[in-house]
Amino acid sequence: MKRLFYIFTILLLLLLGGCAPENQKTPPPEAGKLPVVVSFHAMGELAHAIGGDKVDIHMIIPEGEEPHGFQPKSSDLTALSQARIFIINGCGLETWADKAVEAAGNEQLAVVTASDGADIHYVEMKQILPGRKPEKQADPHVWLSLKNAKIEARNIRDAFAAADPDHADYYTQRYMEFVQKTDALYARYQLKFNTAPSRTFVTGHAAFAYLARDFGLRQLSLTNVFASGEPSARHMTELADACKAAHVQTIFVENMESPKIAETLAQETGASLESIDTLEEGDEDETYLSVMEDNLEKIYTSLQES
Repeated sequence: MKRLFYIFTILLLLLLGGCAPENQKTPPPEAGKLPVVVSFHAMGELAHAIGGDKVDIHMIIPEGEEPHGFQPKSSDLTALSQARIFIINGCGLETWADKAVEAAGNEQLAVVTASDGADIHYVEMKQILPGRKPEKQADPHVWLSLKNAKIEARNIRDAFAAADPDHADYYTQRYMEFVQKTDALYARYQLKFNTAPSRTFVTGHAAFAYLARDFGLRQLSLTNVFASGEPSARHMTELADACKAAHVQTIFVENMESPKIAETLAQETGASLESIDTLEEGDEDETYLSVMEDNLEKIYTSLQES
């Protein structure tokens, strides 16, 4: 019964999509290019880093919209029905993906979970029932690790080469260039962080645990990895004390999150607010590596001030 209801809902979405104005319909993939659908911006950046001008990329989650709880539109199902590759991050981020793929009905579609094989960080959640151990969930922000980004890029390269063997050498060359640039960026900031007087940085949302692990840093945050709920008064007090003890001068906030709580902490500790980018939205002139370099430089600068 639930399956019939879901199919009816998808058919209704497709019918409504067919009645939409022409400029709202999904354009067909560009001729001669590998049609690729990605779940959100970071996956699109990695896909472009490997695919270059040989791929035509459709992004499902619009810029600036949270991936948690998102539901695809009829135009997204149309794009999936025309694509050869669908790239998702995985780790529970795209809970809607399986049903969308089923609804698209594209037997040629290869689904790539970019985080397969990555070194996943698990977060201990709050105890739900007395006597039970707290559950652990995967931190989905895999792409914010330079080390894991290379694994995600490799998975994407493998999928592109399998779907488009005529350009396999092209994808491999771009992958190797991406790895070389990523390794160089990592080596540069590993040296810089090793000389920093502090190892602690503070974020509004605990999205940078992978980056912190890569460089042996300590991330403190206002909200958990899933950005659920508001921090308690006790947590705010503990965090303020930790900030003062570590002489934290900067609190980082994402472009998509409300800065109100972070502003309260900044006022209490005398710190300033600074933006940081989780690659869930972006500008055309930015790349994965340019955004990550900007993030690393901001964190390094904040540690120098502590």
